Amino acid sequence: MAKMTKREIDALMAVDGKPAFLWDGSLGGFGVKALPSGKKVFLVKYRTNGGGRNAPQRWLTLGTYGHLTLDDGRRLAQRTLAAVAEGKDPQGVKFEQRAAAVFADVWNRFDTDILPSRKPTTAKEYRSQWEKLIEPKFGKQRVEAITTSEIDRFHKSMRSSPYRANRVLALLRRLMSLAEAWGMRPAGTNPCSRVEQFKERARERYLDAAELKSIGKAIDELVAEKAILATAGNAVELLALSGARSNEVLNAEWDWIDAERGMMLLPDSKTGSKPIYLSEAAIEVLERQRPLSKGSDYVFPSPRGDKPYVNLRKSWVQICERAKITGVRLHDLRHTVASVTGSRATSRRTIVASPVCRSMPW
Repeated sequence: MAKMTKREIDALMAVDGKPAFLWDGSLGGFGVKALPSGKKVFLVKYRTNGGGRNAPQRWLTLGTYGHLTLDDGRRLAQRTLAAVAEGKDPQGVKFEQRAAAVFADVWNRFDTDILPSRKPTTAKEYRSQWEKLIEPKFGKQRVEAITTSEIDRFHKSMRSSPYRANRVLALLRRLMSLAEAWGMRPAGTNPCSRVEQFKERARERYLDAAELKSIGKAIDELVAEKAILATAGNAVELLALSGARSNEVLNAEWDWIDAERGMMLLPDSKTGSKPIYLSEAAIEVLERQRPLSKGSDYVFPSPRGDKPYVNLRKSWVQICERAKITGVRLHDLRHTVASVTGSRATSRRTIVASPVCRSMPW
């Protein structure tokens, strides 16, 4: 009998909302299932315990057509049927593994196999979400048993922080998709797929010239009083002058600085390698910072060793309190620079003659 072909698989469609099947004529039990969603999967059906009409019949999904070619599917089917001929039950083994798997098993594999390829800041955020929120709730639960209603209640419990709740939901959705791909949960059962995200309000906050001047004055006062480190003050000033992200500034190395051309050349930013253009005022900040780095490779080294400065949050809170400014995040300095540099009305002029804003980068 003839083997099924790629053309036949491509033409296969579900009928009236019900799955359609195509079976291979040369390899008994090997087929393709077309779902109403348009997805097609390779499968094998067989009987356990050496066969016979009274033996339980198994349907084992091999993988998705598109991710697997027809030749891939046939090879997997041949392997599966060879195991059945030896008296094994591949689907039964899969059921047992699935029943035994807990959600922490999914995370551990994700942490080992996938997170190392992510950016360090992304990996750090994922691990924080797992350890503080997801693991205490779902870590010990069987993967297959976690339901949509549980995920929905968990998500709604964080409604006071909608942005964070949505990021956690996104991680959960990814982990559940991987659980399906790794055979720890039936395909097409992701419990996060029908959970609706919270609406997020734009969090941009733009500082005006008076606020920037207050920030510059607050930095000078706090550094003079030794309430904050001069390194922290310089880092905040560079953020205000460059429009760079906080992690880009804190992880910057001296080798990346080209003062002659007025550039900081980032080898690996959030969006890939890119230059950050530096004004004369930004270069002045770097010149003040160089002796404070005491020979470190990092522009803003940690006071506890030759590692980058980790967190400006505490210093930023003190700066805002001294400047009497509320509702402003460090990231809003980036928004402010971007909005001003994009404005025709204010381009190429000095906003304010404070230590922070002697000359914005336009």
